[in-house]
Amino acid sequence: MAFFSRKLGIDLGTANTLVYLPGKGVVLNEPSVVAVSELDNKILAIGVEAKEMIGKTPESIIAYRPMKDGVIADYRVTEAMLRYFIRKALGKWNFWKPDVMVSVPAGVTSTERRAVVEAAIKAGAKNAYVVKEPILAAIGAGIPIQESRGHMIVDIGGGTTDVAVISLGGIVASTSVKCAGNKIDAAIADYIKKTFNLAIGDKTAEEVKIRIGAAIPLEEELTITIKGRDFVQGLPRSAKVSTNEIVQAIDKELRQMIKAIKDVLQETPPELASDIIDAGITMTGGSSQLRNFPELVYRKTGVKAQLAEDPLYCVVKGTGIALDHLDTYKKTIISKK
Repeated sequence: MAFFSRKLGIDLGTANTLVYLPGKGVVLNEPSVVAVSELDNKILAIGVEAKEMIGKTPESIIAYRPMKDGVIADYRVTEAMLRYFIRKALGKWNFWKPDVMVSVPAGVTSTERRAVVEAAIKAGAKNAYVVKEPILAAIGAGIPIQESRGHMIVDIGGGTTDVAVISLGGIVASTSVKCAGNKIDAAIADYIKKTFNLAIGDKTAEEVKIRIGAAIPLEEELTITIKGRDFVQGLPRSAKVSTNEIVQAIDKELRQMIKAIKDVLQETPPELASDIIDAGITMTGGSSQLRNFPELVYRKTGVKAQLAEDPLYCVVKGTGIALDHLDTYKKTIISKK
């Protein structure tokens, strides 16, 4: 009978959506991008195919992200995207409606939370559960969140940075700032525009971040040649950028994320603060993979930080584990039949 109660965990992110099937693991990891044709408002492509189109579409086609800063910005498109991902994960011969668990940022309002639940139900879920991202990230990172000890988790994705202190299965102190991977990309593009008079797209900015970006200056710098359009002449041109220039370019964004961590540390009850000093801070999410980020956190807060294993998959793994143990995590789950 187990076969009939299909379960799916979805990490519905600003940049990527990941889907987890208990027993199988992560079955899908695609960009949260939808390509829509302007003329008849039809959805042309979703996920990987749509991301290929970003910055390269004719005027009648828009490739855009229906999730902004971790919450639903365009309801209709999000629903279509969810339906596509659910169907793709389960295969087209699946006639059972799955139980779906979706992650939401810690700072989400009840209206935003309801929007996620309703979108999931409309997209074909039997039951939809919503759990806050830091809790899922902690579960996925292997932190025993039921203990009466304080654990600090910093989840840095594409749209939001979620910082939370978790004890006894619940969030004691948390904050969510709308500054994460996408803002870093934007800062890089901005810097290249100002310094080299070069216009580059989001994709190139992201590549620069991944290939040579860092959170603290490196002694042995990495360099990359970027290609873009010259602002003055309007012609294609290339330029060379090195790591420490990028570190400077994203300084403001990094400071905002560090401030979020400090704010939560200041709100943490002293008993839990001492636990955090012992255990350190666990960093999850795709953007926490920026070179030497844990080191920057340590320098600025005095608390040692470490990257979780597979930081990109922590939240989605957490949804899988929580689905398998719904009773254990009952009190952290908001559900709707």
